[in-house]
Amino acid sequence: MAQHSQIDLQVAYCSLRGVHSVYDPDFATAVQWDVPLLDGYNWMEIPNIGTGSEAFLGLCNPDLWRLIRRGSFDAVLCHTGYLKASFWIAFLASRLSDSVFLFGTDANSLAPRDSLSWKVTLKKILWPRIFSLADQIIVPSSRTRDLMRSLGFAEDRMTLTPYCVDNDWWAAQSARVDRAVMRSSWKVAPDSTVVLFCAKLQPWKRPGDLLEAFAAAGILRAFLVFAGEGPLRETLYQRAIDLGIADRVRFLGFVNQSQLPAVYKSADLMVLPSEYEPFAVVVNEASCCGCPVAASDRVGATTDLIAPVNPDFVFPYGDVPALTKLLQKALSDPNELTRRGQDALRRMQSWSARENISGVLEAVERALSRTQAKRAVP
Repeated sequence: MAQHSQIDLQVAYCSLRGVHSVYDPDFATAVQWDVPLLDGYNWMEIPNIGTGSEAFLGLCNPDLWRLIRRGSFDAVLCHTGYLKASFWIAFLASRLSDSVFLFGTDANSLAPRDSLSWKVTLKKILWPRIFSLADQIIVPSSRTRDLMRSLGFAEDRMTLTPYCVDNDWWAAQSARVDRAVMRSSWKVAPDSTVVLFCAKLQPWKRPGDLLEAFAAAGILRAFLVFAGEGPLRETLYQRAIDLGIADRVRFLGFVNQSQLPAVYKSADLMVLPSEYEPFAVVVNEASCCGCPVAASDRVGATTDLIAPVNPDFVFPYGDVPALTKLLQKALSDPNELTRRGQDALRRMQSWSARENISGVLEAVERALSRTQAKRAVP
């Protein structure tokens, strides 16, 4: 985006978590991404006087006010959620500076992760009011666009800005991978079939569903690899022992960004059984590495990335028998799995940074046009 001729980009970070090492209780380790995150564009860190927690005052960056008020920006795109104080600082500063204000959500349903029904009721009341504050609503997926429609927003108030990764980087890194070497490090034979789970080992990701389905599928010379850390690790390990498949299950623990292309490239199928997953960019990453993905119908990326090329790789959330049948069919033909992976890779050619940047430009232009028309009315 910073390299685009029509964009003069200034990024303001309210937190540099991920750039700096921070202890992640779910990964049970200090996490610091090992790929460049700050190269190639103008950025600044806005001091956070908040608590750093998930509370409203977790992100409170008062200097956003001065930056926006003095910056003469045409548009402010806010990726900090409305449940943080910094969102409202940016919103008010934009309003007083005649900068258009764009924001959105990656949600594809009103249902929260904790399934509390009162939150759904509250969102039905509040969200139409909150998102009407945006001069243009940016939606990262088709499902989010459908959600905004259901809340009464017209098509011209929304712009699709695809949830993307650096496709070229993932493809280039995976092209350098020696599958045999990586599989050897897992103690997996080159001609075995590998099913991958790549996410935190948390209850709502439902890694246990995949473990149960893998055991029930009974595929010879197949291995299940968990790439990720989390509170369910010991439970999963013990269940693998109970099911008699511990010798065909591998736990890699936390895998950093630079190592992930090799993991995706060395797998034959990735499965994401989540019950709550607004999008899941791991689908983008795996697809860019030529690894096909099967996912539950609760995963937001299924609509845009999986269903268009591999619709039979979408299964009902929580349906272990359906996932078992999917695994039995998918793993029965390694050559077909390879073809599926190539189809997934081709799908990514039209879901990339190029489409994201085009969407952002369209959103800004629509917002500017709308606000200028309003100001022209006497």
